[in-house]
Amino acid sequence: MANGSTSGKAGKATKEAKAAAKAARRQASKERRSQLWQAFNLQRKEDKLLLPLMIGAVVGLAVVLFLIGLIWGIQWFLLPVGILLGVLVAFVIFGRRVQRTVYGKADGQAGAAAWALDNLQGAWRVTNTIAGTTQLDAVHRVIGRPGVILVAEGSPQRVKSLLAQEKKKTARLVGDTPIYDIVVGNDEGQVPLAQLQKYLTKLPRNIDTKRMDTIESRLSALGNRGGPAMPKGPLPGGAKMKGVQRTIRRR
Repeated sequence: MANGSTSGKAGKATKEAKAAAKAARRQASKERRSQLWQAFNLQRKEDKLLLPLMIGAVVGLAVVLFLIGLIWGIQWFLLPVGILLGVLVAFVIFGRRVQRTVYGKADGQAGAAAWALDNLQGAWRVTNTIAGTTQLDAVHRVIGRPGVILVAEGSPQRVKSLLAQEKKKTARLVGDTPIYDIVVGNDEGQVPLAQLQKYLTKLPRNIDTKRMDTIESRLSALGNRGGPAMPKGPLPGGAKMKGVQRTIRRR
């Protein structure tokens, strides 16, 4: 009897856990839809081309596939396929234009590069503000498959010396691991904020994840003497937009 009672309680607990997990997933899905809808309304108000481009993508692809289907007499089969493809393309257009707007607002603001690095997708190890000034210039460190990347934002004249100091310290600990240094900005030789993530992902892969772990443990000994804390993000709604971008990518 005791065994039967215990088994019944375990089964009830399992059902409750499944129900709780299902409710959590439903709530998370609801929040993602809410974020998307808010982002869509905000973008639509600022971007007058958004709706025409999205509608054009859906209608255009539907018409093209319908006309192609007429050749073989399968137009009614290809029409819904065209609509689905159009919806996917419309989502891509929406995501890219939201991203362009967000980066456009963030460009030139203190903490923008740190915010962009925090949104990196993949096995990147980001440490924000390993060095900085009272004027909110900063150097951030990224460890990835390319090696160690030092990313600076702020006045080019001030961050130049910061980069040189951090590169010298880093080189003592990482041996022959490649070290890249980047200044975020729009002048010659700098990397625009909107292109920062793309620039990092295009760097050659020089080390494996095991080497990344070793480098990370060594560099942690340097500590973080960043000084003034950088803003959490360049935009008041930065955290929400981060969630929106992830939702768009998942779709």
